[in-house]
Amino acid sequence: MLVLGIESTCDETACAVVRSGKEILSNVIASQTDLHEKYGGVFPELASRRHLTAFLPILKEALETACISKEDIDLIAVAKGPGLIGPLLLGLNAAKAIALALNKPFIGINHVEAHLYAAIMAHETPLFPALGIVASGGHTFLVRIHAIGSYEMIGTTVDDALGEAFDKVAVMLGLSYPGGPALEALALQGDSSRYAFKAGRVKGHPWDFSFSGIKTNVLYTLKGANCNKHAPLIIDEAEKPHIASSFQEAVLTDVVSKALKAVDAFSCRAIYLGGGVSNNKRLRALFTSSPVPVFFPPSGLSLDNGAMIAGLGYHKFLEQGVSDPLELVPMTRIPL
Repeated sequence: MLVLGIESTCDETACAVVRSGKEILSNVIASQTDLHEKYGGVFPELASRRHLTAFLPILKEALETACISKEDIDLIAVAKGPGLIGPLLLGLNAAKAIALALNKPFIGINHVEAHLYAAIMAHETPLFPALGIVASGGHTFLVRIHAIGSYEMIGTTVDDALGEAFDKVAVMLGLSYPGGPALEALALQGDSSRYAFKAGRVKGHPWDFSFSGIKTNVLYTLKGANCNKHAPLIIDEAEKPHIASSFQEAVLTDVVSKALKAVDAFSCRAIYLGGGVSNNKRLRALFTSSPVPVFFPPSGLSLDNGAMIAGLGYHKFLEQGVSDPLELVPMTRIPL
């Protein structure tokens, strides 16, 4: 089965062709980093307009790279959420239009679930039950994966997502957008033990995460207690790498520590990670102490992409057996 995957939940326009949920024939992504850099984050209205102009060229390139025609497509899979409503509307309506024009079925996919599938799709026989970790700019949680499509929520963030905390601390440090990779690069030059930052604990919920407190601690370290974000720095520029390194070590250690305890508590046979933060090299290094195998998405599948949507769409369609209705609406929030 040839599945066309469409992803437009935020600021990447992506199309991919995947055969039978596993074999990636093409995976084309148009980034909008240049557009949003001046704002230090994604500007939703501008993101929607860029999706509108980027989609057809990206679709054409995906089909040409896969060496197929549009008539060869058997199924269209599209991210239906969670995400920004404008970009979601464009992607979902594009999928409906293609499905109508070609008389093909289409299916809406949970974008966050697809991030987990990105780490699973390269394996013929995934190990279940497993611990799933999604760490991105919008989501941070732990789930027990019983099978593809069957999940048990273990813990989630009660405030900022991990990637969001990285981005906000990067802004405090005056780093370029996107902030996460810039902060990781700066942290390589610093001493992670210089500052005693700690991630928050959620009383009565040992598997949950809280990153807003450590973010505030970084702000006060940079600019003084009870300051506002516009206050001048009270530290030397030379301290910035140490602050970046100490912050990164604290939040990543918190994630890894809880994940390894959850593996034991929930009898997991493997760990699968998804989301943009899974690209972080320090995070990957910390997981080398895991007692079970740890699987990360292949190159190009950590950030938003169409291949993970197409791959999961194959399994969802086999399970569901019928096309989604054309009345399907985008959802800015979806429970896993």
